[in-house]
Amino acid sequence: MTTPSTARTGAHPERWLILGVICLAQLTVLLDNTVLNVAIPSLTRELNASTADIQWMINAYSLVQSGLLLTAGSAADRYGRKKMLVAGLALFGTGSLAAGLSETTAQLIAARAGMGVGGALLFTTTLAVVMQVFLPEEQPRAIGIWAAVNSLGFATGPLIGGFVLDHFWWGAIFLVNLPVAALGVVAVVALVPETKDPRGDRPDLPGAFLSTVGMTSLVFAIISGPSHGWTSSRVLLSAGLAVVVLALFAHWERTTPHPMLDLAFFHDRRFTGAVAGTVLVTFGMGGALFLLTQHLQFVLGYGPLEAGLRTAPLALTVVALNFTGASAKLLAGLGGPMSVLVGMVLMATGLVSIATAGSGGYAGTLLGLLLIGAGTAVAGPAMAHAIMSSIPPAKAGVGAGINGTLGEFGNGLGVAVLGAVLNARFAAVSLPVALVAANSASEKARLIESFSSGLETSLLLGASAVLLGGSVAAALLHRAERKDEPPLLATP
Repeated sequence: MTTPSTARTGAHPERWLILGVICLAQLTVLLDNTVLNVAIPSLTRELNASTADIQWMINAYSLVQSGLLLTAGSAADRYGRKKMLVAGLALFGTGSLAAGLSETTAQLIAARAGMGVGGALLFTTTLAVVMQVFLPEEQPRAIGIWAAVNSLGFATGPLIGGFVLDHFWWGAIFLVNLPVAALGVVAVVALVPETKDPRGDRPDLPGAFLSTVGMTSLVFAIISGPSHGWTSSRVLLSAGLAVVVLALFAHWERTTPHPMLDLAFFHDRRFTGAVAGTVLVTFGMGGALFLLTQHLQFVLGYGPLEAGLRTAPLALTVVALNFTGASAKLLAGLGGPMSVLVGMVLMATGLVSIATAGSGGYAGTLLGLLLIGAGTAVAGPAMAHAIMSSIPPAKAGVGAGINGTLGEFGNGLGVAVLGAVLNARFAAVSLPVALVAANSASEKARLIESFSSGLETSLLLGASAVLLGGSVAAALLHRAERKDEPPLLATP
C-alpha cells in the first residue's frame, strides 16, 4: 500500500524546501568524514591511539557504509524512504553522541561503525527522495545541487574541524552533529512525503546478507592493500572472499523472484554506460585527489592547512556552477552524452595541468583545480541522473545505493592503484622520512624530483582513466538515446 503522497503525479509544492532539508542531512555526514582527519593528532594524544587505532576509526565508518549502501537503498524502497531517512538521522545522531563521549579507542571505533549505518541510510534515501519529489525536467538541477553539497563538505570540513578543535576538545567535532540531526528529524517528519515501492515485495534477506559481506570484504581488501601489501594473506583472503560472495550474490539475485538488485537493469545501455563511466571516473579522480594533497605538501612545500585551503577552488567551482543552475542549463542544451564527454575532457585536462606543473608553482595546479571543478559540475550530475532515470521510480533507493557503491568502489580502487604506481616509481618508503635521512641539498632535490616524476605518472594515468570513462559512458549513452528515438514515418 502506498500513502496518498506516493500516488501524486506532479512535483511536490515544497520540493525546494525538502531539498534544503535533504542537503543539510547530507552535509552533516560529509563533514564528519573530513573533520576526523583534522582531529587525528588530538586523538593520538588524548586517547593514546595507535596508528592501527586511527586507521580503524576512519575505516570503520567507510567499511560499514560501503557494505550497507545497496541494502539500505532496498530497505528504503520496501519500507518507506521517509521512515529510513528518519532512522538514518536518528542512528547518525546517536552514533555521534556515543563518539563524542567515548573514553577509549574501542568505544570510538564502535560508535563510528554505528554512524556508518546511519550514513548509508542517509546517502541512499536523500537521492531517492530527490527523484520522487521533482519533475523529470527539474531533476538534473536538483541532483546538481545535491552533488554540490558533497563538494561543499569536502572543502569546508577541514576548516570547520580546525575551528572546533581550536576552541573545544576533540569530542565536539561529533557533538555538533546532534542539533543538526534533531533539526533534520523534525523537518523530515513535517515536510518529506512518504514514498515506497507500491508492490511491497518481501525482503530479500539472503541478498542483503551476501551484498553486505561481499562489498565489505572488497572495500577492506582495497583499504588494506597499500599498508599491508597486495600479496599479503589479509588482502588475498579478503579479496577472495569478496569474489566468491559477490558471485553468489549475483547468482541469487538472478534466480530469486524478489531480488534486491534486478540484474535486468544492466541490459539498459544507458544504465550500463553510466555505471562504467562512474567507476572509471571515480577511479581516476579519487586516486588523483589523494595524490594532489601530497603534491601540494611535498612538491610545492605547503603545510597541511595551506594545502587544504589551496584545494578549495575545486569544490567552490562545483558549488558555484551547480547552485547557480549553470551546469543544469548546459546539460539541457548539450544532452546527457555530450555533457558527460565535455565534463570528462575538462577533468582530464585539469589532471594533466597539475601533472605537468611539477614544482613550478601553484598557477598550473590552480588551473587544473578549476578545470576539474568545472568538469565535475557538468559530468557528475549527468551520470547520476542517467543512473537514476534508467531505473524504475519504485527502485529509486536501490539506484541511489548503486550510485553510492560505485563511487566508493572506484574511489578506493583509484587510491590503491595510483598509490601503487607512485610507490613503484618512487622507491623510498616515505618522502618525509627520505628527506630527513638525506645527507645533502642535492640529494634532497633528487628525491623531490623523483617523487614529482612518480606523481606525474600517476596523475597522467588518472587522467587517462577519466577520459576513457567519459568516452565509454558518452558512447553508450548516445547509443541508448538513439535506440529510444521513435522511428521516422515513411513518406509515400
